[in-house]
Amino acid sequence: MTTYLSAEQILGTDDLGYEDVEVPEWGGTVRVREMPGTERDKFESHFVGKDGASVRAEGLEGFRARLAAATIVDADGKQMFRSVAEVKRLGEKSAKALQRVCDVAMRLSKMSDEDVKELAGN
Repeated sequence: MTTYLSAEQILGTDDLGYEDVEVPEWGGTVRVREMPGTERDKFESHFVGKDGASVRAEGLEGFRARLAAATIVDADGKQMFRSVAEVKRLGEKSAKALQRVCDVAMRLSKMSDEDVKELAGN
């Protein structure tokens, strides 16, 4: 017989994955967190037009910085980069380091290359 979860059981579960990522370019380790569903929706909305189909004129500009900012957290699981200025400055860091963080963030959040292509309008 199958036992189904209650709403309280689902909502009470800490189900977000984390992974520590060594970033030699930055001289240490960062913690990368899986994006919650609402944060992924918000993240993706930065790249999609209001009609949900067309891609914004700037395309995927800022993708790596936004993804890294959305997923790098402190030891307590709180986002470290929250302001537009911080995200912009993060985007000016090493592309190799950002890609290393983004690869983990995409894997943890089950974001595929096809998802990225869809955001780019391909």
